[in-house]
Amino acid sequence: MRKNMKVSRALIFIRSLLTGFIGGLIWSTIGVIMYYFNFTEVDPKKFILRPWKSLEWTSGWLGDIVTIISLAILSILVAVVYYLLFKKIYSIWMGVIYGIITWLIVFLLVQPLFPNTKQLLELSNDTIISTICLFILYGTFIGYSISYDYYDTYVLEKREVHN
Repeated sequence: MRKNMKVSRALIFIRSLLTGFIGGLIWSTIGVIMYYFNFTEVDPKKFILRPWKSLEWTSGWLGDIVTIISLAILSILVAVVYYLLFKKIYSIWMGVIYGIITWLIVFLLVQPLFPNTKQLLELSNDTIISTICLFILYGTFIGYSISYDYYDTYVLEKREVHN
């Protein structure tokens, strides 16, 4: 039975990594779409590709694809942080809070490191609201998926062992 629990923990962790990658693919794609439809002034490429290289290919569709894949890989780290800190909190609200915390980290701590992006106070209200909503949905996806998987796999398995 202990071996089963160790296997379950490993599976939960692996599924959390996958959740991070898939969440990164989905929500970064939506972020790129939001930029193209002018819901936001923040181009994801400026965070991922343009700080280092301003090559011609980065402004086209190939730049978008590379950005989406890069954000999906980076999102694995976001999922690992959630897994380590909050996996036992079985509430959708923790995911919402995690999305807001992630937004604050990106726009208050990370954004000043990139000189080619507008600072937070220079962004329009539409951009701020749109990106907060995007990050809330992203955090909810990551958080609730990981917490639900933990609860469904580990907690219910533990109950079955005691019954």
